[in-house]
Amino acid sequence: MVEIEVKLPVADLKAFRESLLRAGARLDKERHAEENTLYDFRSGELRSKGHALRLRDAGRKSFLTFKGTLQKSRRFKVREEFETEVRNGKQIRRILKSLGLIPTFRYGKHRTVYRKGSVKICLDETVAGNFAELEGERSDIVKLAKTLGYSPAQMIKRGYVEMLRDAGKAV
Repeated sequence: MVEIEVKLPVADLKAFRESLLRAGARLDKERHAEENTLYDFRSGELRSKGHALRLRDAGRKSFLTFKGTLQKSRRFKVREEFETEVRNGKQIRRILKSLGLIPTFRYGKHRTVYRKGSVKICLDETVAGNFAELEGERSDIVKLAKTLGYSPAQMIKRGYVEMLRDAGKAV
């Protein structure tokens, strides 16, 4: 599947939530904690190819995600993404280690998920700041961002790993 997304900076979480609901978004998943760990080979092979392998723990659920190389886009973060739920996070960590993969980056966040039509909106609280991640078709993302009072110039296509590293918040 191809993932198309942008992030919007959120200064006031309460006001943003209210704007989302006024725009017709509905709550899809209550606020919850997530721990994300990126894995790579000691050689850094995945990162050097622009790939990412992430294990996300959210409560008692874990998800393994492969992210492919970024595709060319001026305003959007576009890449292949394959994700599956993993029943046993402890076992998948053992499998990854047995394959020669090591944890290379960890970060936590709190996430609340909304939906507006075909757009998934993840309201994320991170140590680098608060952001709304909009995922869907380009035209729907731009339309929703505009409805929420954002211009295309305010859309961020950088990922959390890069943003956290730049903010000196790498774990």
